[in-house]
Amino acid sequence: MTRGTTALYKPEDVISLIAVEEERVVVEERAEVRQITRGSLLLTETIHCSGLVWCQSQMRGGQPLVEVVRLGLVSYQEALRLQQVYVNRHRSSPAHALLLCEHPPVYTTGIRHKPYPEPLLDRLRLLGANVHRANRGGLITFHGPGQLVCYPVLNLCSFKKSVRWYVDQLEQTVIALCSRFAIQATTSPHTGVWVGDNKICAIGIHCGRYITSHGLALNCCTDLSWFDHIVPCGIEGKGVTSLSAELRRHASVEEVVPHLLHAFTQQFNCQLTEAA
Repeated sequence: MTRGTTALYKPEDVISLIAVEEERVVVEERAEVRQITRGSLLLTETIHCSGLVWCQSQMRGGQPLVEVVRLGLVSYQEALRLQQVYVNRHRSSPAHALLLCEHPPVYTTGIRHKPYPEPLLDRLRLLGANVHRANRGGLITFHGPGQLVCYPVLNLCSFKKSVRWYVDQLEQTVIALCSRFAIQATTSPHTGVWVGDNKICAIGIHCGRYITSHGLALNCCTDLSWFDHIVPCGIEGKGVTSLSAELRRHASVEEVVPHLLHAFTQQFNCQLTEAA
């Protein structure tokens, strides 16, 4: 594109608010997007009823720069709050971040399903877990200690403006990670990463105005018995597994994190920086 040239994307190509579910992508709102070159800076102009949102890439050496934020063990509610903080940072310019954490036991439900019966949720609470409804795609799942949860808060304008591409990259990141442990993992018609018929990593994301939140949950040394009380992600006839179960040894979250970060940089062609 030459200086001063404006390219208008077709409205049907542009997704403003998207939730990725197990088998489909729900499009809830659309907007027009124009790319405008000003000097050497490529700007993306998103037109919404509320005004204009300008996105400019936060780059280093031609690659997006992503901040790694290590939260440790944090409640699900606090992780939601922190994600919103980082989402809000994108209002002025891209501020890509990877929030890494573990959660105390919690069952979460997505937007794909009508509210679960309260007696069912009460039974889950009696197990000692919290229950929370989230604005991600997918159905019910479990988060708990020993599970590496990664919440990428990215502006896809700096990568590729495709939610399907983004989910594919998350899946390929986890597949590459598993290969570093000599575990053959694959995708399936259902979102997530699988070892045979057992899911090792759940993926559920939210994307509004190309800003991502929520993300992936990789079972490292998770107590898998928590999943016995639900149908994980609503998929009948399938099981769950973990890195520890596949390796037949303890694989801690701390051991796995460097492999996740390496695979993420390779799949997303980005550079990482540690949060201060």
